[in-house]
Amino acid sequence: MISLIHSIAVNWLSSNIIEVEVDINNGLSSFTIVGLADQAVQESKERIRSALKSSFAKLPTTRITVNLAPADIKKAWPSFDLPIAIGILYSDDVIQDKKLLERSIFIGELSLDGKLRKVSGVLPATIWAKENWFKRIFIPKENVSEASIVDGIEVVWIESLIDLIDILNWRKEYSVAEKIDIKTLKKNKEEKYDFSHIIGQEHAKRALMIAAAWWHNIIMNWPPWSWKTMLAKTLKTILPDLSLDESIEISKIYSISWLLSVDNPIIVDRPFRTVHHTASSISIIGWGRNAKPWEISLAHKWVLFFDEVLEFQKTVLEVLRQPLEDGSITVNRVNSTYTYPAKFMFVGAMNPCPCWFLTDPKKECICSQNDIIKYRARLSWPLMDRIDIFIEVPKVETEKFWGNVVKWETSNDIKEKVEKARIMQLKRFAWTGYTFNSEMWSKEVEIYCKLESEWEMILKQAVNSLDLSARSYYRILKLARTIADLEQSENIKTPHILEAIGFRKKD
Repeated sequence: MISLIHSIAVNWLSSNIIEVEVDINNGLSSFTIVGLADQAVQESKERIRSALKSSFAKLPTTRITVNLAPADIKKAWPSFDLPIAIGILYSDDVIQDKKLLERSIFIGELSLDGKLRKVSGVLPATIWAKENWFKRIFIPKENVSEASIVDGIEVVWIESLIDLIDILNWRKEYSVAEKIDIKTLKKNKEEKYDFSHIIGQEHAKRALMIAAAWWHNIIMNWPPWSWKTMLAKTLKTILPDLSLDESIEISKIYSISWLLSVDNPIIVDRPFRTVHHTASSISIIGWGRNAKPWEISLAHKWVLFFDEVLEFQKTVLEVLRQPLEDGSITVNRVNSTYTYPAKFMFVGAMNPCPCWFLTDPKKECICSQNDIIKYRARLSWPLMDRIDIFIEVPKVETEKFWGNVVKWETSNDIKEKVEKARIMQLKRFAWTGYTFNSEMWSKEVEIYCKLESEWEMILKQAVNSLDLSARSYYRILKLARTIADLEQSENIKTPHILEAIGFRKKD
């Protein structure tokens, strides 16, 4: 008898229904798996054999053929152990409750003793099952937290194969996991950084607030000990809270990357990814034969931080150009092509020259002009053209540390302004598919960033005098729109335009 069990193949962010067909026939004892199964799936034969024995069942000593359909989709994960085992038991008439198998998805890796191990990609698999009208999904107990975020589908957790056999033979009722509210996962943790701890640097704080509201790339330049790195790390304390949709979107990437756990089943805080300057371009965009998503995708929906940005190899910096423009990255490998979301805010901190002291008022630079030109050339003009805010961060004078009685604005105060600006933008872009000003294309800029003729003339004069590109023109308009939003202004005014122009790199 041929059995049919449903499972899901999660090839990174792409999910497909897999029909696990099992046929048991008379003949010489054999166990064959067909349907473009990789080595991890082929090895499931031995795991299933031992798991059935440990579960007081046995593998039939006849000819067993397992077909994973459709055959043109690669099956690359060991999560098919469970559906294959159930298919064998179904064909061998060990299972009594056949109706429970209908409209159900089975995912899980078997250990030799019949226990179920945690697998990756359960969150995107559960979302896909719900969207395709499946009633329930059977998963390992360790994966239940991330799957329980999804409404509209029964998430059934099982610890071992023998538990599932008992459920399918009416000896035990199955347990449906309780749905988890994302609000219960948010923890009131004490932040290490706060803008009130940073003395002075009001211009830099203002620039970071504008960048955070919403999504404008920024580079900070000045000699050492000007708190560039601390300012960048403190940025995460003013980022607006994630919505449920954003949390799920980010968590899907972390799920397939094995970065979710029982304690952290879903991402509830904006990602802040810091990259060391020794990183290669492969580790930035995706690595390995199967092109696993990496830093620029893990930073999706917020910050990718490059400290000492000019210490990075130029080839590494250049791979950022496409995702900064498109919000996605396409990785080509010999056996496949993958596209990952990569809508991140790029934050860079840099020193002006190799010795770091070119613009320091107290220390003399020892670099030659040629060294400085070569050093700065790592940041190409096409890449700089994608940066909305470029600021000089001055060194803090030590005299300000003593007797300082100024009460600086806290991160919570700044975040409140950012959230208000966010609400304005969400209302503006309702039903458009956009959520940030920086996402607008030229058509939307013309609609939402209208200027009076006098102010438009000021902007055109600035573009001509600074020799800026058409891309820069539109980026200035989008930045001015954000500055106006922070002031709760419906219209872009002259001060907003002038401030936005002031943030462009001048050379």
